[in-house]
Amino acid sequence: MLGLYDEIRANVQRALQEDVGSGDLTASLIPVDRTLQATVISRENAVLCGMQWFEACFRSLDPASMIEWFAKDGDGVQAGQTLCAIRGNARALLTAERSALNFLQLLSAVATQTKRFADAVAGTGAVIADTRKTLPGLRLAQKYAVTCGGGVNHRIGLYDGILIKENHIIAAGGIRPALKQALEIAPAGVFVQIEVESLQELQEALAAGARMVLLDNFALDQLADAVTLTRRQTGDAVILEASGNITLDNVRQVAETGVDRISVGSLTKNIQAIDLSLRFSGAE
Repeated sequence: MLGLYDEIRANVQRALQEDVGSGDLTASLIPVDRTLQATVISRENAVLCGMQWFEACFRSLDPASMIEWFAKDGDGVQAGQTLCAIRGNARALLTAERSALNFLQLLSAVATQTKRFADAVAGTGAVIADTRKTLPGLRLAQKYAVTCGGGVNHRIGLYDGILIKENHIIAAGGIRPALKQALEIAPAGVFVQIEVESLQELQEALAAGARMVLLDNFALDQLADAVTLTRRQTGDAVILEASGNITLDNVRQVAETGVDRISVGSLTKNIQAIDLSLRFSGAE
């Protein structure tokens, strides 16, 4: 897996290649040596995220471009607030503008939505976790944004955690054999989690040695019963995670059942970009 710095470079290179292709025809109207200044303004309240991707877009085309930030990743920003000022080669700024804003708008949206969920469960002891329901090719970027919004990352991919879901259980012959084999093959430091869909399956998983359980689509009363059952048998030794149909309207109630984690696929899947405006203010 690439580190975050290498991932940012790869993300930006792909974004610029698909947008610029063989060259920006419209930018060729601008004198090659002209310099432009610009500012980015938020049109709505948000959590800022994506500074490194934004900068990399401009500096890939103009390494001498200068960007001054007035907020940092993870900061709350207000509608009308100036986020940064940019100065650089006019052609480079105009060519990189859309890709840079795409990253900043998307990642700020993920951070903002995560913050809404994290604020909704504040004080309950539950944390908000992401999933693998990310945009293809942007997983590390979106998972970084989740942390900027106050959430936590679940496994990055299929290689760094074991999550035994319904189809794995069926293929393996049941909860006990699936869990037994997973615990035997899991490398050191890799968690093993099993999904259950009823209190009976939860009881079976606990009896088989489960230490991390995903409670899938449980009703609120079932979640509360699951927490009571688990704590009675194992104390705090088992991590319980609620998942399925979690919204801002019900996430507080879910957290108040006593679960440890709440995973929310919509943090990275159902995202509306934050409205940002890049305004040019003068040429030299």
